[in-house]
Amino acid sequence: MTSIGGAASSGMVDWNLAVATATRLVRPGPEVSRDEARAVVAELRRHAKASEEHVRGFTRMASEEGADTPVLVVDRPGWVRANVAGFRELLKPLLDKMEQRRGASPGGAVLGAVGGKVTGVELGMLLSFMSSRVLGQYETFAPATRDLPAGSGGGRLLLVAPNIVHVERELDVDPHDFRLWVCLHEETHRTQFTAVPWLRDHLEGEVQSFLGETDVDPMTVLERVREAAQTLAGGRPEGEEDDGGRSLVELVQTPAQREILGRLTAVMSLLEGHADFVMDGVGPEVVPTVGEIREKFQQRRAKGASRLDLALRKLLGLDAKLRQYRDGERFVRAVVDEVGMDGFNRVWTSPNTLPTKTEIAKPADWIARVHRKSES
Repeated sequence: MTSIGGAASSGMVDWNLAVATATRLVRPGPEVSRDEARAVVAELRRHAKASEEHVRGFTRMASEEGADTPVLVVDRPGWVRANVAGFRELLKPLLDKMEQRRGASPGGAVLGAVGGKVTGVELGMLLSFMSSRVLGQYETFAPATRDLPAGSGGGRLLLVAPNIVHVERELDVDPHDFRLWVCLHEETHRTQFTAVPWLRDHLEGEVQSFLGETDVDPMTVLERVREAAQTLAGGRPEGEEDDGGRSLVELVQTPAQREILGRLTAVMSLLEGHADFVMDGVGPEVVPTVGEIREKFQQRRAKGASRLDLALRKLLGLDAKLRQYRDGERFVRAVVDEVGMDGFNRVWTSPNTLPTKTEIAKPADWIARVHRKSES
């Protein structure tokens, strides 16, 4: 196994333990022969390449010269390793501050030695749960590793082959059409970041602002994690009212973080909704069974796999992500219907032209602010 953490494994998070835990707990993928597996990987790579032309023609978005990123077809452990590397890169400034605070506190070394192991196990358990559910992912802040290269400007596109095969079988849809349909969605994300040069830095700035508002006192963070654990277990401190089933993300927020998260939610709704709009817009031309796939996939998205799955989705805020897809797609569709694709593409002009959370719900307000005012 490739070492992820290095010296940082003994800090606030034991990254290598997170990888080891997740890969030990990850569920096996669907049964396929070696020849079948090779054929799936080869087809996904072909579809990813073909999707570039389809997506860029439909969206009228052109990537900057040289702004390309690799497409990697991975298994579930490969997805885990990629995400641990991404978490480590993104969270490094916050964890460094927590490490400094911990070192100055009584018993800080003991707390760190134990806490790093516990957090590594908990992160590994979370990633093992998620690793069987993600079909594809554009990693915006991905650091390059020996096994998982990134593009020159950062970023890489992951397609999780066993999960794609599992879902296409579960839905009983045409596998070739489904694989291309998934690639269209993920290629849209790659196009968003390679065609809009400021988008990555803007998102990273918002995320770092969110993390910068975190109370870096380790005991405070542990207390918030304790509250989250009580929510998952169905309990709460004596005398406290029910929190209404808030997600883990909501439980660890400060008021300032909620404001930043509102902006991030709007951006993510736009990106996810745009990808859904594009995959269905391109679909009829190149995916003959797109209507059947969309209907069955939406039903699967909505119901979840089990009661435990639904509970975990609520805790982790994944139900909010489903709303992002729906709200974002409605926004994109309404704007394109009103001002056309070129008019919609003004959304990519600068951070100031991104929709707010309120405008995602009311597309006419975004049109009035950005499109019509620019013509007056």
